[in-house]
Amino acid sequence: MTYPYFDSPAPLGLAHRGFSPEGLENTMTAFRAAAALGFGYLETDVRTTRDGVLLAFHDASLDRVAGGGGPVRDLSFREVQGGARVGGTEPVPAFEELLTALPEVRLNVDIKDAAGAAELARLLDKHEAHNRVLVTSFSDRRRLAALRRLDRPAASSAGALFTALTVLFAPAGLAGLLARLGRYQCLQVPERQGPLRIVTPGFIRRCYRAGLQVHVWTVNEPADMERLLNLGVDGLVSDRADLLAGLLAQRGTWPQHRGGHPQS
Repeated sequence: MTYPYFDSPAPLGLAHRGFSPEGLENTMTAFRAAAALGFGYLETDVRTTRDGVLLAFHDASLDRVAGGGGPVRDLSFREVQGGARVGGTEPVPAFEELLTALPEVRLNVDIKDAAGAAELARLLDKHEAHNRVLVTSFSDRRRLAALRRLDRPAASSAGALFTALTVLFAPAGLAGLLARLGRYQCLQVPERQGPLRIVTPGFIRRCYRAGLQVHVWTVNEPADMERLLNLGVDGLVSDRADLLAGLLAQRGTWPQHRGGHPQS
């Protein structure tokens, strides 16, 4: 089965939590800034409020980016909207706002809590956005829970368990079997995990033979971007969307955002 999420010319540039040098991560201002640079792919996270609204938000608590407010799960959506401001200025958006406000972009969505799996699936079905979203989570349980609830298939990236199993057993030729069992088409990995170098030419070759894309996070230095692209990775996740866009433009694969609505 092919997944339209991946049908833009590789390599993919993914703007990590949008683009904001001012630190306004996961806000509509940051997402629009990345789209304005030409990004067709945005990375975001989702957490669920007390009353079940899915937010585009990374942390368990509002405190780091909004200066206070406490755990997201203890607050209603109205309370978040009324009091929380990222960087003191920007409201925390509902994920549905992002999904509908920028219909031309595709979204890499990291599910951060158990309740988010069901609500993400509901929103993808509601908006027929299956082809626009890569369902991801460090928790394979949450990721698979979302995939099982969908009316139609969506692309997915392996969580921590299946990523570790793939790294361990790909040399034995088992990457394809694991991908089918785990329902993923992509691995999103750091270049290194502690002393272990994950992204090597051999790792990339084994993933390709299994039909898996390899995306590397979070890559912010142009020299590292260039080196990894030359190695053959399929995508880079970066906080420095401006530098990544410039590098991909030099390679003739920019912009990714050309307008229009990806068909579901």
